[in-house]
Amino acid sequence: MAGRAGDAEREPLLGARAPGSRAWEAVETEEHRASRWRSIRVLYLTMFLSSVGFSIVVMSVWPYLQKIDPTANTSFVGWVIAAYSLGQMLASPLFGLWSNHRPRAEPLVASISVSVAANCLYAYVHLPAAHNKYYMLAARGLVGFGAGNVAVVRSYIAGATSLRERTGAMANTSACQALGFILGPVFQTCFALIGEQGVTWASLRLQINMYTAPVLLAALLGLLNVLLILAVLREHRVDDLGRQCGSVNAEEDAAGKDPGPCGRGRIDLVAVVASNVLFFVVLFIFALFESIFTPLTMDMYAWTREQAVLYDGIILAALGVEAVVVFMGVKFLSRKVGERTVLLGGLVAIWAGFFILLPWGNQFPRVQWQDLHNTSVPNATARGVLAAYGQAAGEQEPTGCPVQQAWCLTVPAIHLAQFLTATALVGVGYPACNVMSYTLYSQVLGPEPQGVYMGWLTASGSGARILGPVFISQVYGAWGPRWAFGLVCGLLLLTLALLATVYRRLVPFTQLPTDGPHTGEQGQCQAA
Repeated sequence: MAGRAGDAEREPLLGARAPGSRAWEAVETEEHRASRWRSIRVLYLTMFLSSVGFSIVVMSVWPYLQKIDPTANTSFVGWVIAAYSLGQMLASPLFGLWSNHRPRAEPLVASISVSVAANCLYAYVHLPAAHNKYYMLAARGLVGFGAGNVAVVRSYIAGATSLRERTGAMANTSACQALGFILGPVFQTCFALIGEQGVTWASLRLQINMYTAPVLLAALLGLLNVLLILAVLREHRVDDLGRQCGSVNAEEDAAGKDPGPCGRGRIDLVAVVASNVLFFVVLFIFALFESIFTPLTMDMYAWTREQAVLYDGIILAALGVEAVVVFMGVKFLSRKVGERTVLLGGLVAIWAGFFILLPWGNQFPRVQWQDLHNTSVPNATARGVLAAYGQAAGEQEPTGCPVQQAWCLTVPAIHLAQFLTATALVGVGYPACNVMSYTLYSQVLGPEPQGVYMGWLTASGSGARILGPVFISQVYGAWGPRWAFGLVCGLLLLTLALLATVYRRLVPFTQLPTDGPHTGEQGQCQAA
């Protein structure tokens, strides 16, 4: 992980004592710096594996759900995807609070253990005789609960890096997260070669197929992650100027231990709330995009379940590669134009992507075969559609746009080139907004222990991941892509207006006037 964080890692961090402060380490030792960056790199890996745990099944949830429980519909799959985020939303503030008062290894090990158990449950959801879809819902919710450790990871990295290092470290963290999104679908695509039947381990009643093999791999990687955390992770905390703190959490500060230069000041709550809202919108948009990805391509291009898993996996892998390039690029771009400008540009790119997705033209999607006596569709219309596309009742797996979605007969298809262009634009905008949101948020918080604050930020993103899939599954199913993507464009315009309103407040804590309401120990640090 090259860049600003890598440059900073090789340089000693110097500081002078603030007036009136107690003794603390003025120069970071080589041993301390090496231990600090080893711990940060372990958390890079943790972020990567957390991302893999989500993305490794996202393309196969819908076809697997259809296979194990025919009663499930597109509305329910939205809830299955949202369950992950609901679990994460509930867990993030709890794990963040835990990390503020105890060594960070404790909540990390506990959360990863929950994810490992949940992935094992997912591998067995085909066994019950009924209600399989609810077991899948529970499994994905528990995986999300374990993923609440993202708040711990982000707060640790924010507290263990100087202001100069933080943008690079946050970009590296997000790059590892994006790499997980790349390799998750790649793993899923590779496992697609096993097929739906796969092999059965009779003694364990375990089916190893294209749907269960990925989660079993995720469980194994989680166990390895736990061992690495226990062996390598150590507690470190520095202030925005890179000076070592005398304590690593709020509990030690309250007990009277020397916090060194990391004393607290007053935070700009308007900037904090605005940052949470901006992050919510960014995650909301991306969550609904990834949720509708498979149903949209199956509807528009008449792909089978296996084709959708394969082709969408390839597209998402390419999107992940693009995201990693963007993550690396914004580290350097932010030096030139600033984090706020990069955030603004990312939002504009996402808006352009969804605007391009609006359907137009005279070509309509292929419609799935339905019984001609279905009273919900006029026979003349059904016959005309079937004749136009030559579908027959003998197909083993109906493909195309379901005729129950009335808009399939009236809304033009989204061309493949149109879809790929929009995907590329979202692939540029989302990673830029993601890393800049975290970076600006951690800078606004300054020396405050960030576990709970990062927990709330993660919870807002998780709430977005809940509402995004539910919103898109309902609006898309009832009114189609024109209304769904049009509403998204409107939401993005409102978000741009919010960013313009709070633009001047999204600055690092140390850049705030020392004679205003933010005066505190950090003002002394700045003077030093």
